[in-house]
Amino acid sequence: MSGSVRILEERKTSILDKAMCCNGNGKEIGCEKQSVSGAVSQRACVYCGARVVLNPITDAYHIVHGPIGCASYTWDIRGSLSSGAEIYRNSYSTDLRESDIIFGGEKKLAAAIDELVEKENPKLIFVYATCIVGVIGDDIEAVCRLAEEKYGIRVIPVKAPGFSGTKSLGYKIACNAIMRLIAPNRELPKGKGVNILGDFNLAGEMWIIKSYLERIGIPVVSTVTGDASFESLMRMPSAQLNIVQCAGSSTYLANQLEEQMGIPYIKVSFFGVEDTTSSLVRIAQALGDQQALSKALAFTAEESEKAKAFLKTYLPKFEGKKAAVYVGGGFKAISLIRQFREMGIETVVVGTQTGQKEDYEIIEQLVSDDTVILDDANPAELEEFMLEKGADILVGGVKERPLAYKLGIAFCDHNHERKHALAGFEGIRNFTREVNLSLNSPVWEFCR
Repeated sequence: MSGSVRILEERKTSILDKAMCCNGNGKEIGCEKQSVSGAVSQRACVYCGARVVLNPITDAYHIVHGPIGCASYTWDIRGSLSSGAEIYRNSYSTDLRESDIIFGGEKKLAAAIDELVEKENPKLIFVYATCIVGVIGDDIEAVCRLAEEKYGIRVIPVKAPGFSGTKSLGYKIACNAIMRLIAPNRELPKGKGVNILGDFNLAGEMWIIKSYLERIGIPVVSTVTGDASFESLMRMPSAQLNIVQCAGSSTYLANQLEEQMGIPYIKVSFFGVEDTTSSLVRIAQALGDQQALSKALAFTAEESEKAKAFLKTYLPKFEGKKAAVYVGGGFKAISLIRQFREMGIETVVVGTQTGQKEDYEIIEQLVSDDTVILDDANPAELEEFMLEKGADILVGGVKERPLAYKLGIAFCDHNHERKHALAGFEGIRNFTREVNLSLNSPVWEFCR
């Protein structure tokens, strides 16, 4: 391990660096555990994880039971798009104050639900318990149950105090809320089609995926949760197959749907030529639809050739460049490594917030021995390893952007804030152009 990178003792099992002896003795990387206290993790909180999954439901109302600050986390600052209702762009809060914390906030929550029903006539309300509610112990289950009985609508409690765990726990809580929502329809007869799980329609990516499936003759029953609606979610139990796009947020939901409603699932990715092609073919195979398989093979062959011809013109611009990747889930990191490889760019640092053991096993096979692999990194580690490995560009989210710019390293946004689609064959072109513009900007000549 280079002396310039100082690592907390408790963090060493979560860093795999074979070339520099930090957990490089053949041990598995430590993952799926709580962040180390004081390490300033890049992870978000439990409430954030739940909100990320549920908020894109276009006609759902969301009441944040807690101080007003928690309500600032809305989807309106994100790139999730809707083909219908825009209700999800709003955020409602009980705005708990000192007196509510002392005497309890259940009456205030009940009054907020009453007011929302009177003014907006909602079909579906999610009620989030934030940190302070977890401390004072308001019974939001009882308040939501009484509201359902009173108004005959769905009012789903989402108990997600931020201190109770990590962002991935928030995903699980959100998935349980969805299962609770659709439970009355569990016996719907199976029809033809798939559910798309774990895509939030960032910059319209869900529409790209749906158009591909429609082109090869596979209907989409429901989406979770990009461009979803109350009615579309209630159709979920009738699907033949679930396809999981974001493994971190939706694998748990896919498992629950398989166990409770008999819907099998496969994990897919629509980022990059290799993964987009493979995913469309595997979906048709999983459904046993030979006609769809033939169409998928023909469509992907044509589009892959176009994409590779486009990439070929950029290869000289990427020669000798190195990338660092730090994203939410392991499956996304895997797709990025593969796509960078097709672009002639070596991935020298790769990490995730919520990667699982099987994700890291695949990552180890894809990267070279001297690539640093991180689980639940902090800013100090990311900065030092990017400098150590000579990364030219960092792919990450809003919290990673300033780290890259501070070091004079190019940046590519792969998080929810972006306004351009990165999925499918269209996304390959967008991603390639963005990487080129950032990597080869003349500004770096003056910064470094």
